[in-house]
Amino acid sequence: MGNREQNTGNSNQLPPHNPPLIKGGSRGGVATRDAYGEALLELGKKRDDVVVLDADLSGSTKTGKFAKAFPERFYNVGVSEQDLIGAASGLSLTGKLPFASTFAVFETGRAWEQIRQTVSYSNLNVKLVATHSGITVGEDGASHQAIEDIALMRVLPNMTVIIPADGIETKQVIEAIADYYGPVYVRLGRAKVPVVMPEDYKFNIGRAYTFHTGKDANIIATGIMVSVSLKAMEVLKREGIDAGVINMSTVKPLDNDAVIKAAEASGLIVTAEEHSIVGGLGGAVCEFLAENHPVTVKRIGIRDTFGCSGHPDELMKLYGLTPEDIVKTIKEALNK
Repeated sequence: MGNREQNTGNSNQLPPHNPPLIKGGSRGGVATRDAYGEALLELGKKRDDVVVLDADLSGSTKTGKFAKAFPERFYNVGVSEQDLIGAASGLSLTGKLPFASTFAVFETGRAWEQIRQTVSYSNLNVKLVATHSGITVGEDGASHQAIEDIALMRVLPNMTVIIPADGIETKQVIEAIADYYGPVYVRLGRAKVPVVMPEDYKFNIGRAYTFHTGKDANIIATGIMVSVSLKAMEVLKREGIDAGVINMSTVKPLDNDAVIKAAEASGLIVTAEEHSIVGGLGGAVCEFLAENHPVTVKRIGIRDTFGCSGHPDELMKLYGLTPEDIVKTIKEALNK
């Protein structure tokens, strides 16, 4: 199949365009995959039970940093995602702590049966850390843009699902899941994202972080959409609308208390994710609120369609994932 890291294939290409990266927050951006590579390296120095596996994409997933430092604890299984999961599972049964990485579309798609039957069903201590999720994969196109992976992982019993908002949170997530026993899926991105979490932030599995609780509306966001939501919050504030932002980095288990508090405070919830609106964060929030505290919910996400090839910013605009789209959605909902 060749060297997958050279693959940019998709024929549905938008016209060439090079707008600036989305900006937000007060600090420079870093790709969550880069933070993962650094976190793995530090974890490897502290724990000799950590092993890392990759499916011929270590340069892109950034597991190559670990491989260079600890070659005896790194395994490249080649273009064979089912083997990636099988080998990681076997290593976990010997007392090792395996981190298995590749692109999100391959890890959750090609190896879903192995994840279900071996990792989740047996409740093994395997950490699945996938990069290049969502449409911000960019020019590689629909074949490489995982927009259904949260749904695929969230439905599995025993599986914990985490999507860090920035580099600070990514490093803490890797440290936290190393100390947590059980299957975990961590969703990371390709593009740089603004650093939005405070320097004194402490990540806890299953706990959301509330930047602000709004009286008019509350945005529950995950991943790259946290920084986008914060920009929307500032725009709305200038227009006299009090909107809050919650970073729901753990999609499963959902922080039900944070969702209830946001719903009680405003009566209008907007979910924001770089994923299909079917089965992801929006689905999780709607499921919980429908049974516990029904309020108006609007979902920002990919609207049941595939992605296409283009610059990340261009795709965020095309699929309605910009601050302007969130502002418009909240204004329309409040007017009704």
